[in-house]
Amino acid sequence: MASTVFAPSRRAQHEASRRGDRVASRIRRIAVVAALVALLPAAISYVSAMTGPSNTALGVRSVEWLRDNGAAGVVAQIETWYYSLTAPSKGGPTLKALPKVGHAPTVAVAPRLPVTERPQSVVAMIHPALAGEGVWRPTRAGLGTAPPLLVTTLRDEPAYPRVVIGLAWIDTRRTQISLYAGRIEPTVALPTRAMEVPLAARSRLLATFNSGFKLSDSLGGYTIYSHTYAPMKRGLATFVGYQDGRVNIVNWTHGPTAPRSVSYARQNLPLIVDHGQPNPALGNSAVWGATIGAAVLVFRSGIGIDRHGNLIYAAGNDQTVASLAAALIRAGAVRAMELDINPYWVSFITYSGFGALGPSNLLPDMNRVATRYLTPDDRDFFAVYLRK
Repeated sequence: MASTVFAPSRRAQHEASRRGDRVASRIRRIAVVAALVALLPAAISYVSAMTGPSNTALGVRSVEWLRDNGAAGVVAQIETWYYSLTAPSKGGPTLKALPKVGHAPTVAVAPRLPVTERPQSVVAMIHPALAGEGVWRPTRAGLGTAPPLLVTTLRDEPAYPRVVIGLAWIDTRRTQISLYAGRIEPTVALPTRAMEVPLAARSRLLATFNSGFKLSDSLGGYTIYSHTYAPMKRGLATFVGYQDGRVNIVNWTHGPTAPRSVSYARQNLPLIVDHGQPNPALGNSAVWGATIGAAVLVFRSGIGIDRHGNLIYAAGNDQTVASLAAALIRAGAVRAMELDINPYWVSFITYSGFGALGPSNLLPDMNRVATRYLTPDDRDFFAVYLRK
């Protein structure tokens, strides 16, 4: 007996198709809801970061948020590609004139200092030297014949004859250096945050300049208000301010807690200069930060100390770690550390008048406003005062 096969009716097929569509639609809705639930914490975090008090541009804050929330490697690679593509070409015509720095007549030396302590003009690296190249200038008038703060500029990369680095020399006997915490950085719980140069101190203000990397990038320690808030790490370069007013740039050899004699201590990577010589590991990109490699030409800054205990600050665009170290050594540094990098974070600002009047960036291509540290800032920074 033959069997009979009954084909499903068109109505049954249509019902089955509708059931399949409903199931697929339900799955899609569940997937969308699950994705929204998973993304909700990130969305809340992002909105909170973008709407909170800040003086950082929205685009920069967005990049920083990505860096802090799992995309550091992607951001670093994009930044490396960008700076590699926008790097200057080697060779070519040199500059005809250097940016004007300082606000007072040129002085080759500070006459009242002992001969052995006078900051000698920095020897040019490209010849012939341009007018004023490496010659120190005071940042304001009325501070006597031995100005406590001097600035100059130098073409420090012969392969890139249009690249300029700015230098500042700070007489630590006539100045007081203070560290101030920013609104966001350092990312540690502090009892108070100044965030800007205090109004009461502005009558003595000579200069302000940027601090180091974010603590999450440098993995260094942080001491301020005579208390250690992030454990200090052995072997890292450290800008130290002591209770008696002295300052130093050292390789940290103490334990995780700063001694009582320390008023503040800011760490950032290893020393780039020690005993007047560049660190042999300057070519190792992994040592000099997770964001930008050591050889990438980018805006960099650093601080060093000479053999007399005076500070030397250096900053410029299109610098490698090696070129930054070389410029600091040429200016007299025996020990030095890298500070922050990237054009948005590097600032050295001088004040030509009493009460923080006449603010001026050390170099014209420093893109933050010269009043940056006179209003609340997101990052920690240093201030240079005329000593009482």
